[in-house]
Amino acid sequence: MVGSRRFPTVFLSVFVGFVVLDQLIKAWSRNTAFGEGHVFNALWPNVFELKLAYNHGIAFGLFQGFGVVFAPIAILIAGYAAWHASRIDPSKKLMHFTIGMLAAGAVGNLIDRVWMGKVTDMFWFRLINFPVFNLADACITVSAVLLAVLSIRENEARRPESQVPQTDSIPPA
Repeated sequence: MVGSRRFPTVFLSVFVGFVVLDQLIKAWSRNTAFGEGHVFNALWPNVFELKLAYNHGIAFGLFQGFGVVFAPIAILIAGYAAWHASRIDPSKKLMHFTIGMLAAGAVGNLIDRVWMGKVTDMFWFRLINFPVFNLADACITVSAVLLAVLSIRENEARRPESQVPQTDSIPPA
């Protein structure tokens, strides 16, 4: 609690909800698949499929074998997100949702790294042969985009009216 404000329920709900859902999907994938590298469900054949893969690195398979080394970064990201959530105006629900997703993504993959030494991935956009990913990865990516958009919007809102470019007026000839 900061001052008289309660810790934001949007942040907590999103954080807990996505971590639980991520872990349930990963467990289901490990128990359903016939082994790593096999497509175990073609939701949309040759376009979007479920394929069990393990990542011993970080995003997009970078730094293979060093994923556990990045565990402290996930802890810092989740901790910073929680700290930031405790200081944001509770009415900024989209920001709370966004940083809740960021923290959930970091913790969802952290659980795998600590527990198994690797991250379970299963979603595969086969059409473009996009790297196999999981819900935690999607949370991190979507939250990064949303944070950028929210930051741009907030910066534009802070600019004085005289600095905002006028697009609806016709310039003098």
